Amino acid sequence: MIDSSLPLIDLHRHLDGSIRLETILDLGRKHNLPLPAWDVEGLRPHVQITEPQPGVMAFLEKFKWMIGVLADYDACRRVAYENVLDAQHEGIDYIELRFSPWFMAQGHGLDPAGIVEAVVEGVRQGSVEAGLPAKLIGIISRTYGPETGMKELDALLTQRENLVGLDLAGDEANFPGELFVEHFRKGRDAGWRITVHAGEAAGAPSVWQALGGLGAERIGHATRIGEDPALIDHIAEHGIGIEANLTSNVQTSTVPSLAEHPLKDWLARGLKATINSDDPGISAIDLPHEFEQAAPAAGLTEEQIRQAQRNALQTAFLTEDERGQLVELKSHRGGAY
Repeated sequence: MIDSSLPLIDLHRHLDGSIRLETILDLGRKHNLPLPAWDVEGLRPHVQITEPQPGVMAFLEKFKWMIGVLADYDACRRVAYENVLDAQHEGIDYIELRFSPWFMAQGHGLDPAGIVEAVVEGVRQGSVEAGLPAKLIGIISRTYGPETGMKELDALLTQRENLVGLDLAGDEANFPGELFVEHFRKGRDAGWRITVHAGEAAGAPSVWQALGGLGAERIGHATRIGEDPALIDHIAEHGIGIEANLTSNVQTSTVPSLAEHPLKDWLARGLKATINSDDPGISAIDLPHEFEQAAPAAGLTEEQIRQAQRNALQTAFLTEDERGQLVELKSHRGGAY
């Protein structure tokens, strides 16, 4: 279902939710860590989703063994580097990877600023080696509260020029965006683009706040925007990007099934919705799976899938020159835009 004449783009992938099982085992052995199993198939059910979880926070529990092996900065660099190589292996033409340095630091008490530096270096190395354009979005993890969020922001700002955007993720239901207005003002002042996880564990007011209070240009997940028809109209009118994540939305029980996912309706309304992978290491999928299996199961037509690809190109955090270069590169590799 992927249109090979269009760039294949992933705008919503957590690099700390996309760690190879083999790497978890290797780092576990290297650092003498207590893993629940010592082979890939034994480890798989502890890391990957096998059945729908009761909610987003239960889904996030699967990160335990991924974050748990980030014992030093070299491990963080390696994971970032492998993320880019894995994306290239999937046939992706451009990717935006996001990460929370505070979240990644928790297992072994690392300095979040050191993690940001390591991730920047790993992605740079992978991008050069794979020939794959990749940009980084820093996450403030709302779960730790606004005070810690400001410390996380400070860590991200140490690599201000090497990040393209700022995101808010984590426990949306208990830590509303109103707590992070100042953080995002500083992020915008730093020149960063803004995307926010919203409308997933909380309803339409959370999305309104992300747009008006945080300055979001894109919304991650957004599954509950249909609760407010005026919000749908606003998103359509202003060309707000929606980062849809089909499989993970079912796995978190945010939507009951792929067939009931609102993505097909968003595209029918002309919203700038896109197809993304979220946490492929946990969901046990990749981006081609989301296009070729999840999207048809969600009722998308071939034209709607193509439209999602076009939307990703239009809403990516690229300059117009970069967008043109991406299209030109794709046309040389096969097909014209």
